[in-house]
Amino acid sequence: MKKIKKKKEKKQNSGSQVSLMKDLRYGRTLSLEFFRHNAWLLMLFVVAIISLMGLRYKTKTKMEEIKKLNVELQRAESSKLQEKAAYMSLIREAEMKRLVEQQGLGLQYQEAPPYELIVKGE
Repeated sequence: MKKIKKKKEKKQNSGSQVSLMKDLRYGRTLSLEFFRHNAWLLMLFVVAIISLMGLRYKTKTKMEEIKKLNVELQRAESSKLQEKAAYMSLIREAEMKRLVEQQGLGLQYQEAPPYELIVKGE
């Protein structure tokens, strides 16, 4: 008797699994009542998904802006170094002129590059 009862229970359980699969397949388990009872949960889920998508978009745009600003910063630093080098060169040049005048050497700063004279016939 016990064996027969166990077999019947197994058949009923396997039959309920098959019917559950059929119900899922044909959309019978997700009834209108399910959506009515869980509408707040579904709306919360949809709002959470949309919020996460918006957050991801915002993060990506901020990351792109950070990359652009880093490139601009590197260019500004490079420009600053070039300007500093030119300034230091001018300071050294002015100091050299002052020393030459102070010592009375009679040297002058030549603005144009030196010319090369070519004598024909050599």
